[in-house]
Amino acid sequence: MRRSIMLAAVAALALSSAACMGAMGEGAPPAPADYAAALAGSSRPADDRARDEARHTAETLAFARVRPGQKIADMIIGGGYFTRIFSAAVGPGGRVTAWQPAEFIAFQASYGESLTAVDALANVDGIRSSMGAPDFPMGLDLVFTAQNYHDLHLNIAPADTASRVNAAVFRALKPGGLYVVIDHHAVAGAPLTAADTVHRIDVEAVKREVLAAGFVLDGESAILANAEDPRTASVFDASIRGRTSQFMLRFRKPG
Repeated sequence: MRRSIMLAAVAALALSSAACMGAMGEGAPPAPADYAAALAGSSRPADDRARDEARHTAETLAFARVRPGQKIADMIIGGGYFTRIFSAAVGPGGRVTAWQPAEFIAFQASYGESLTAVDALANVDGIRSSMGAPDFPMGLDLVFTAQNYHDLHLNIAPADTASRVNAAVFRALKPGGLYVVIDHHAVAGAPLTAADTVHRIDVEAVKREVLAAGFVLDGESAILANAEDPRTASVFDASIRGRTSQFMLRFRKPG
């Protein structure tokens, strides 16, 4: 009964969202304003909505070209902020796969709780596979990860984790599918060990790794950049937390 009620709520929201987005046509790039209904979704707590302006959430969704009916994987969901948005944006005709690595869940119980919460949404499937082997379904339109790509280089992960994950993303996406990576800027040329020391990564290192998996670079955005961030402090340091400079990259699977 609970999932039936939730499905009805998602359907109602999707009709509103689709009405906004339908006018732009399938081939036209979406605009931030097209996501107003999704951002107002009842599945989103007030704390999520309070973060939308600072995170430029509507602009991020437009950059990722999120549309109703898509199949999306949210890669390393954290607290599920983007998972809830994707659920509302794709509607009952779409599907969201939420991946929280088993290692994260073992490290901190709240990660498992966050996955359980979003898995209760009618069009979301939670997966708990290990860091090096995400169990994504095939034929995805979009794989999205925000502020977590650097975690593929944590010292708890085998050295080939990033290459294995990028290969899994490539396989799971349909031809022409998109892979969007958002993360905290490290200083240019920073070693991959910055993932452990400051929880950041050099944007050029991300480009090299993802392009090596067979993707092409399809777009970049500086909307989350912050020139006042020296990029040397941990993202959890009080001096910069919540205001880090971040990059946004969009890759495309050829075909």
